[in-house]
Amino acid sequence: MGGLSALGAGLYSIGIPKNSVVKYETSIKAGKFVLVAHGTAEEVAKARDMLKTSGAEQIDSYQPSTEAVARVA
Repeated sequence: MGGLSALGAGLYSIGIPKNSVVKYETSIKAGKFVLVAHGTAEEVAKARDMLKTSGAEQIDSYQPSTEAVARVA
């Protein structure tokens, strides 16, 4: 994938849009964390609920896969 790091290419390959991948790579370079959770709709909903209570800076979901991504400080 042109212009993306190995991590970025991996995120893109699981269905995360390129513009979001660039945002996540920037966050990682700034010392933040990116968490990817994959599972059934119910499992992802549970993960989203847990992340909301953890103080996650941002929570994004992507379809049709059930990836939930959070960028946290």
